Amino acid sequence: MGGDRHPVDAVMLARRAASFTRRSIKADSKQSGLRLAISMLDLTTLEGADSPELVRALCQRAIHPCPISLDKPVPPVAAVCVYPRLVPVVREALLGTGVLTASVATSFPSGQSPLDARLAETEAAIAAGADEIDMVISRGAFLSGRFDEVAAEVRAVQDLCGQTHLKVILETGELATPDNIRRCADLVIEAASRERDLADGALFVKTSTGKISPAATMPSVLLLLEAVRDHFRATGVRIGVKPAGGIRKSKAALHMLVMVRETLGQDWLTPKLFRIGASSLLDDLVRQLLWTSRGHYAAMHDVAVT
Repeated sequence: MGGDRHPVDAVMLARRAASFTRRSIKADSKQSGLRLAISMLDLTTLEGADSPELVRALCQRAIHPCPISLDKPVPPVAAVCVYPRLVPVVREALLGTGVLTASVATSFPSGQSPLDARLAETEAAIAAGADEIDMVISRGAFLSGRFDEVAAEVRAVQDLCGQTHLKVILETGELATPDNIRRCADLVIEAASRERDLADGALFVKTSTGKISPAATMPSVLLLLEAVRDHFRATGVRIGVKPAGGIRKSKAALHMLVMVRETLGQDWLTPKLFRIGASSLLDDLVRQLLWTSRGHYAAMHDVAVT
């Protein structure tokens, strides 16, 4: 596991990724794409100053992303992601809305705590009501070649998850090279799939914590999409993908949706299989949606995330 499979031509990867940014998007398709991107967002707050009041306000924005009424309703986002301590607050605020409760775990963002502590944190988040767990792998172990250790921790967390969906954060900025990113994605998918019948979307591979730069670049996301594509061709199981960190403009989100469609197909254009971790992106998505719907932009203070 973790051997030298799928060597990556970095130059060709960059060219393939750049080609998706040159696609033209018609006005009708743009409006549909903006709504779809909103429905795929994981709104996230992962700061030391997080409080129940702040989190409740974020949950209200998740349920009602656009404060201005439009002819066609704007969908809610996919999930709200917080630290485990605030999971009960999110769970209560989102009850009955269809928006999911997500929690980081496993000593986010560093993953440096002992495994038993990381597992205990995961168990606590699930017990508090998390629908989804966003875990971090031990990048130091991976970069040191201890692939079996990384695979074992992924399986250990997944064993706790049961029906709770799992997103595994690779932290592509620390993995640094295309070969490392692809190798790590393959390792995670293989570890999570071994001797398990995964439901479609029960597992996601995720680029980043959002705390390290670079984060969700087009080439790094394409590497994850291609790993998922190859796994689907071999097994028929659909793994999800979540780019996170550094996605602030609607244009970047729409380029990623084009890349998803052309790499994995229309089936992946659903929040069940593709998410975007970028809370600040919501403001621009709403402003662009208002422009395509009404012909003028709203002021930032009218649409901003609190």
